[in-house]
Amino acid sequence: MPPAIVEVVSAAVRPWRASFPTARWIPPENSHVTLKFLGRTAAHLTPWVEEIVEAIAGAHPPATLQVHGLGAFPSTQRARVLWAGIDDPAGALTGLVADLEAGLAEAFRPEVRRVHPHLTIARSEPPLRLPEPYAGTALESEAFAVGRVVLFRSHLHGRASPTYEPLSTFALEG
Repeated sequence: MPPAIVEVVSAAVRPWRASFPTARWIPPENSHVTLKFLGRTAAHLTPWVEEIVEAIAGAHPPATLQVHGLGAFPSTQRARVLWAGIDDPAGALTGLVADLEAGLAEAFRPEVRRVHPHLTIARSEPPLRLPEPYAGTALESEAFAVGRVVLFRSHLHGRASPTYEPLSTFALEG
């Protein structure tokens, strides 16, 4: 995520942080849009995953996106994940995700939920009951271009936020 966009999101959620002290807030430097979560992956599959992702990314054009609004999964009444929405008016991410799902289906279980591009901003267990004004928080960024897909390895640290190690970067060129 471009630093200016991350700052717009951080400013929008700053007033809510004190309201939800039990939430695990995602550090701004971890801001990203997950296209496909692979989970634990055998090391021998990494070259194959890189080959598939490279081919798919190369067939898709860069995307123009915008951050817009706050929400929660599964709902604001049982919020386990707080998020900032990603507007994708051309459907670029939807098409990219569909192709990644198909390309990686041989080794990874396809996601059955509808694509909902977002930036995760916090997680909570137990779920939070968010006040009505939360979803009405003003948040709208400038449009920004995305021209690459990054394959990350997540390093988990208990309740602390994971760190992300970039393994490979692939240009959107289609």
